[in-house]
Parts: sequence; C-alpha cells; structure tokens
Amino acid sequence: MSDFLAMGGYGVYVWASYAVFFVLLAIDFIAPRLRRRRVLAELRGRLRRQQRKTQENPSP
Repeated sequence: MSDFLAMGGYGVYVWASYAVFFVLLAIDFIAPRLRRRRVLAELRGRLRRQQRKTQENPSP
C-alpha cells in the first residue's frame, strides 16, 4: 500500500495535484452559489428601496 501511495517517488506531486484539483473543483462549485446569493440580496434591497420611494412619493 505504501508503494502505491509513494508512486515511485512521485507520490507527493501526484497527491498534491489531486488535492489542488479537488479544492479548485469545490471553489468552482461554491462560488456561483455565493455570487447568486449576493446578487439576490442586492436585488431585494433595490426593490425595497424602490417600494419605499414609491410609497413616500405616490404618483398623481
């Protein structure tokens, strides 16, 4: 088993590459969801401000 993990002396590079790949894959999966949450919150805030503005200054 240790021979497999060592991979002929290149194990450190191979497993580090796998680790970097999975970290980047996780970031690629999570980042759009966080961005979506932030954009939706910003749009909700804009909508609230617009509704308050129209309530304060009703159109004739």
